[in-house]
Amino acid sequence: MRAGWLAGFSGRTADTRLSGMTLSPDAPVAPRRSAVDAGTPRSGAGSDFAELSRRIAAAGLLKRSPGYYTARLAGVAGAYAAGWGAFFVLGDTWWQLAVAAFLALVFGQVALVAHDLAHGQVFRRRRHGEIGGRLFGNLGIGMSYGWWMNKHTRHHAHPNHEELDPDVAPDILVWSAEQARASRGIARLLGGRQALLFFPLLTLEGFNLHVASLRALRSPSVRNRPLEGALLLLHIAALLSALFLVLSPGKAVAFLAVNQCLFGVYLGCTFAPNHKGMPTLTGDQRLDFLRRQVLTSRNVRGGWFTDVMLGGLNYQIEHHLFPGMPTVRLRRARVIVRQYCAELGVRYHETGLIQSYREALTHMHRVGEPLRQRRGV
Repeated sequence: MRAGWLAGFSGRTADTRLSGMTLSPDAPVAPRRSAVDAGTPRSGAGSDFAELSRRIAAAGLLKRSPGYYTARLAGVAGAYAAGWGAFFVLGDTWWQLAVAAFLALVFGQVALVAHDLAHGQVFRRRRHGEIGGRLFGNLGIGMSYGWWMNKHTRHHAHPNHEELDPDVAPDILVWSAEQARASRGIARLLGGRQALLFFPLLTLEGFNLHVASLRALRSPSVRNRPLEGALLLLHIAALLSALFLVLSPGKAVAFLAVNQCLFGVYLGCTFAPNHKGMPTLTGDQRLDFLRRQVLTSRNVRGGWFTDVMLGGLNYQIEHHLFPGMPTVRLRRARVIVRQYCAELGVRYHETGLIQSYREALTHMHRVGEPLRQRRGV
């Protein structure tokens, strides 16, 4: 027997696996073309992606946008400085919890800037992007640029592939019924109720980023580990020193908890709509580049506020197709990509923000079914 408010979402349809692809029942299906057919490019000169690239380049959307990034980086850095300025001005007061919440939002924006730097959207030279990424990531918010870069590169290469994408590897959460059946430990314990626990678990994500960043310093895949480690330790030392020198111990702990928990929730809410609940790949199935990126990604509709809060990641399809494209140009690229996908008959999924969370949670609840059945719930 299914329990909880999410149970009502589970009765729509069952997961469908076609040639290694798990199709989310919430994703729209293009008419007259199966998922397998969609993996076959059109005949003719060049690939489907090459033609799309020509259209995007002709529209001038791959050009650098120095004015935008100058304003954005200055704005985020200014907000960061203003938050800490308010912290030192206020002193030992419980009003600092408001500052902690504000800085959680700013930390999320810093992470989004580090993301753009990692993709080479800001500077022409890779070295400049790495310097900026380590300043914003390691020093600014205590997140290893090298660790995240390695992880995120693998995600972009194989989005939503259960064996190759680290973002859908089974850990505390599971992303398919097969992962649920094979789960052990805490994943087996929480998997049946993971949809209900998703947002509460996000409160731990900020702390998890710090732990994962420090653990990654032992990995040879992280370049410049001494520099990475020094900047991470400098961030942690500066943060804890500021808190415990200015605030009483109780207020310092409360500030840290509020700041990191809200930071984790904000960051998780920024990334969760992008792929969760979208089709997943397994085994040896390979799609061409365009379909691999489009079919596994979800766009989120919205205006300028959504663009700012999600850092342009609401145009996830366009970002995955053109990861080096400046964020400010993704909205215009969306029109071209959407029209082109319609020409090809390739599924292009776009929804509102609340619906994106609903689809993700519905999927998480559905794939946890084997664990609920095992417990007879």
